[in-house]
Amino acid sequence: MSNELAVHETAIPGFYEIDLVVHGDSRGWFKENYQLEKMEALGLPHFDIVQNNMSYNAEKGVTRGLHAEPWEKFISVAYGSVFGAWVDLRKGDSFGTTLSIEITPGKAVFVPRGVANGYQALEENTVYTYLVNEHWSPEARYTFVNLFDPALAIEWPIPQADSIISDKDVQHPPLADVTPMEV
Repeated sequence: MSNELAVHETAIPGFYEIDLVVHGDSRGWFKENYQLEKMEALGLPHFDIVQNNMSYNAEKGVTRGLHAEPWEKFISVAYGSVFGAWVDLRKGDSFGTTLSIEITPGKAVFVPRGVANGYQALEENTVYTYLVNEHWSPEARYTFVNLFDPALAIEWPIPQADSIISDKDVQHPPLADVTPMEV
């Protein structure tokens, strides 16, 4: 875990990796999960939060994604850890760029709109949380790509055969069939 808050650029334009400071003792730990003033001073874009969502994952191997939404996300975990994977599905030169990072209580990420997000729970009882800057809407236009498309070359720590994944996510198209998202 980091002793200093830090914001890092990544290979996907507008996507940031954040090192969070976690203070722990015999009682457990505390962290400032999101602090606008400090994070913006380190280069994170301005982010107007309108909703906080959480996903509880009872079993190791729960795998979700890859979904690109028309809003930005600030992702972290409250408990456990996940292997996070992202694919840029925006129209442009970075289309198809992939990135993976293990997210723990000391690590967070900022995901720009149009970048597909997916993760795999690495521990039982993992609590995945994300802040968003738009409300969910049934009219929202999403873009999807298959988690296990070999063209993405994502090295999931738990193989597909041992993953717990929804039928809907398994049906997402391969990258070759994805229409880039206009953002």
